[in-house]
Amino acid sequence: MGALGGNARLALDTLEMKSAPGIPTTLVHVMDIALLEELGGHEPGAYRADPHGVYIDFQRAIGACALDQYLAENPLSMSDRGYGPDAVHGATTGAERIVCDGMAIDSPEAVAEHLERFVFPDLVKRIEAADVDGADEVARLVEGERLLQERLGADILKIPYSGGFQSFPRMRYTQYGYVNYFMAFALYPELMERDFALQADLAVTRNATAARAIRSGELPRMIRLDHDMADSRGTLCDVRTLDAIWFPHFARAIAPLLDAGVRLIWHCDGDLMQMVPRLLECGLGGFQGFQYEDGMDYAAICRMTDRDGGPLLMWAGVSVTTTLPHGTAEDVARELAWLVDNGPDRGLFLGASSSVAPGTNRENVKALVEGLAHYREAGRPSTAARASAR
Repeated sequence: MGALGGNARLALDTLEMKSAPGIPTTLVHVMDIALLEELGGHEPGAYRADPHGVYIDFQRAIGACALDQYLAENPLSMSDRGYGPDAVHGATTGAERIVCDGMAIDSPEAVAEHLERFVFPDLVKRIEAADVDGADEVARLVEGERLLQERLGADILKIPYSGGFQSFPRMRYTQYGYVNYFMAFALYPELMERDFALQADLAVTRNATAARAIRSGELPRMIRLDHDMADSRGTLCDVRTLDAIWFPHFARAIAPLLDAGVRLIWHCDGDLMQMVPRLLECGLGGFQGFQYEDGMDYAAICRMTDRDGGPLLMWAGVSVTTTLPHGTAEDVARELAWLVDNGPDRGLFLGASSSVAPGTNRENVKALVEGLAHYREAGRPSTAARASAR
């Protein structure tokens, strides 16, 4: 990393769990094009002509201190009336028919057959062909992060995220659809475990390479792992099944990153409370997201520690499903204060809980931006003031 500006330095110090004067801002991904243009200081129509320039100007204007996901073109995928008529529908987004490698995925048996005929042989080939040294991949990863850091400028810290930094076993519902995948999950647990085991075998090599890239490129030592495994009712399958066939392979997959001193945090969608202690046992060091309305106990999680007894890194955000779309500016201010009052003394970022969809109340988004600026400058209230607020 080169010389960092004040906001980026605030982010890096916070990632490293150092005492910092303010609370850094991250993950304010607004998908309302008109609002991106307005807050970024551009005329209407500028975004479609230059999505990357307008996106970065927006991030600078709102005082973003760090980004892991770079989502400059994401707002092009959805209008303020939702997905357009030309949108491509996938297995979990309304596809009428799911076909993989010429096979119709119309039953749990089809899922099992496709795994055995196509997925497992492909994974075995990729494992056998994996470059243990990984010098070319290390160079590619470092260069990709360098170019993005250069594009963002010195005041926004680029944190590794995609493009080779996200390797661990995943459920395949986006490939096969929820219904047939989870029926197969229940009927063929031995196949599911084989899938997770093979994915982990490949991930071990890929994560060792990612760890070398982070070290050699002097990149921030943090990665946010992102895979939805819960809805508002809880985990997508019985957590005891995950204990048996997923968590052991997940822990094995992420070990090279942990061994290299990379802090891993988990993106939370839905009610993940049952998974929280298990993720901490595997070595995770923090969380991001939080659907508070679904039962995620933010205050309780902030009081937890990692498996070595250390404090957790928390990327907290105002809710994009309740407060920002349906609340008031006062509600936004109250939620930010609540996140700070109940958050950790060190290692806290503030933003939005996920991407801010088109049509979200614009005054609430502006109130969020104002509140984030306040906490970047003022930091946390004094201990006495926080105790009084509680």
